[in-house]
Amino acid sequence: MSWTEEKVAKLKELWGKGNTASQIAEIIGGISRNAVIGKAHRLNLSAKIKTRTATSTQNFNSSTNQKNIRSGRGRKNKFKSLIIEKDFEPENPKQLEELDENSCKWPIGHPDEKSFYFCGRSSLKDFSYCKLHLLYAYQPKGKKEDVTEKEEVPEFIEKKIKSA
Repeated sequence: MSWTEEKVAKLKELWGKGNTASQIAEIIGGISRNAVIGKAHRLNLSAKIKTRTATSTQNFNSSTNQKNIRSGRGRKNKFKSLIIEKDFEPENPKQLEELDENSCKWPIGHPDEKSFYFCGRSSLKDFSYCKLHLLYAYQPKGKKEDVTEKEEVPEFIEKKIKSA
């Protein structure tokens, strides 16, 4: 199937009106829903069609945000309490075979090197890492894309890492 000028014009028109890809495929005829989606993507048509799941997700997120505001103890606050605590136990280097469910599984070094090991401190309940490595592994929601630079690590954590 080839896209003619008329079919592309019809696609743009129907897409702009908010028709679904299935509806557009049916109206144009002789093409599949996936062909419509692919062509719309190649034409850089905006993805402004809202699905039921997108709408329900927005409702869910707004209700979740209201609950977090009411409780006053969101995800961010849970991790802040770890930073304030500052009492990190000493590192307990372990090899892969020595790890158990209560050991921190944060890798130290490169797996190809002989000096490679895992942290081995006591991990927190329901997590694979100790308090210190949990701060590195889990970032606040929405900040995962941001690259953390070396200077942004709090000084007391740097001291704990060096002393460990």
